[in-house]
Amino acid sequence: MMAWRSGRALASACLAALCAACQPSLQSDLPTGADAAAAIAVPEPAPMQARTYLLQPGDVVSVDVYREAELSRERVQVDEAGNLALPLIDEVTAEGRSPAELAILIENAYGARYLRDPQVTVSVVETAARTVAVEGSVAKPGVYEIPPGASLLTAMALAGSPSDTAALDEVLVFRRIDGRRAGARFDLTDIRAGRADDPALRPGDIVVVGHDNLRSGLQEVLRAAPLFNIFYLF
Repeated sequence: MMAWRSGRALASACLAALCAACQPSLQSDLPTGADAAAAIAVPEPAPMQARTYLLQPGDVVSVDVYREAELSRERVQVDEAGNLALPLIDEVTAEGRSPAELAILIENAYGARYLRDPQVTVSVVETAARTVAVEGSVAKPGVYEIPPGASLLTAMALAGSPSDTAALDEVLVFRRIDGRRAGARFDLTDIRAGRADDPALRPGDIVVVGHDNLRSGLQEVLRAAPLFNIFYLF
């Protein structure tokens, strides 16, 4: 009986050794233990600061010119080109400016020709939807609301990432710049590897992920944007 047990134990040991030999060897230079915990430690959050809102096309603002009712507006919309139309001074660029910055710009415009020491207050009445559309070879094409600071990789995550057949070097972003359509070409592989910057997205952008079978259909657009990461007007 003792001999049988010894043989069984020897067989179990051999089987365990054989299984261990079949397992792939996982080697990594990543830190372990206390060093690993320190490497991913989250620092204490800094006191939260109010985020300055920057105007964008589609936003509706009120413009109050002190003691100048004819020049004031309760509701005026930032147009597609990012401008605001006001009496006497025609258009001022609102896109990318905070309400306070826009107020100073309007004061300077009125003060230069029409008013003495004008005082202007700009308030946001209604904000445009901050969405981007993601199309093409992704898991979940659709229109997604994006947070401030969203990037191309953010849009990819919202859309469930590119499909297995996606052409990762044919990711196009279309947007309106100064009222004209523009497009740029990006390589997700380079972005993920840190070889290229992850571009920031703007509300209204359209992201199109190419498919290997659609390369020929994208050639006309790609010829208009022969280089990566640069927007071309067309």
